[in-house]
Amino acid sequence: MDWNFVTQEQKAKCQALGSEFWPIELDQKIGISSNVKDGIVPINGLRHLPEADTTGWYIWAGEEMDTSDDFFLPLHVKHLGNWNSEVLKFLALPPGWRFLKAGDYEDVWFDGSLLT
Repeated sequence: MDWNFVTQEQKAKCQALGSEFWPIELDQKIGISSNVKDGIVPINGLRHLPEADTTGWYIWAGEEMDTSDDFFLPLHVKHLGNWNSEVLKFLALPPGWRFLKAGDYEDVWFDGSLLT
């Protein structure tokens, strides 16, 4: 994985959306559902405020987010490319941002309710 290229993609995505660039560290964790590896679409992501060694990102596949306690697994950012590299470009968006990706379609928006 060329992380310098990923960082450039992230900066470009933030600039295109007029958002601040909030980089993440490769040793930080995201919450991810195991079905992201299965190729299910859409892929969804939302970012809360980071805490401790987490990025604040939660990523899942499918139409609905499960609310069970074990739906999200912790995963270090450096391993996310093995699960789904298409979402890496979104991960420098600040807390409060969401995305939905399904093939060539993508929707990215700010959701202030994620900050409360």
